[in-house]
Amino acid sequence: MSVYSKPAVFAILSAVVILVGTVVTVFIPLLMPSTQPVSDYVTPYTAIELEGRDIYIREGCNNCHTQTVRPLRTEVLRYGEYSKPEEFAYDRPFLWGSRRTGPDLNRVGGKYPDSWHYKHMQRPQNMFEKSNMPPYGWLAENKLDTRYTVKKISILGYGYTPEEVALQIEEYKAKVTDHSYDSKEAREEVTPEGLQTELTEMDAIIAYMQKLGRDVKKLEAEK
Repeated sequence: MSVYSKPAVFAILSAVVILVGTVVTVFIPLLMPSTQPVSDYVTPYTAIELEGRDIYIREGCNNCHTQTVRPLRTEVLRYGEYSKPEEFAYDRPFLWGSRRTGPDLNRVGGKYPDSWHYKHMQRPQNMFEKSNMPPYGWLAENKLDTRYTVKKISILGYGYTPEEVALQIEEYKAKVTDHSYDSKEAREEVTPEGLQTELTEMDAIIAYMQKLGRDVKKLEAEK
């Protein structure tokens, strides 16, 4: 007797075939290296960059800014080299986005000095008169909380030891509070006096934005 005349058996066999097909086409590829591209030129976020990324997500910046340059001539001319899969190997979650109320930020790292970002975060209209971005000056009034940074980096598998995380935090703090910091004046204009010797949330989000696309730019420069 044909299996087609047995509805129950046919349903079970169909479910088994669909299950096997799903495992083969969806789950197995997830474990294959070809679907998880990595590159030596792409480095994990540092402790401060990661904290800045979390602030970027918390404030919903990804709702207005994409982080992926499509391989279209107009986009490459405006933003730079189009995005590569391996660039996002350390992104959890990825922030590609689909809406550009503001410009794409995938290549913003190094485009402007830190001083520009301090002024822009304080009042976007100072840099772009018709900008509809709200001010984020208050981020400079919040001391950066790094209590959970080690745990975050451990969960994400970035490979930094607790000692390395502590060193990254101290080194970045020393950088932005040093008298020779090239953006010292702009930072002090937006940061309350009592926090000028501390790391703030604005310091962290700027560090994160300065990371975006810099690995790719470095690779292109070496070619």
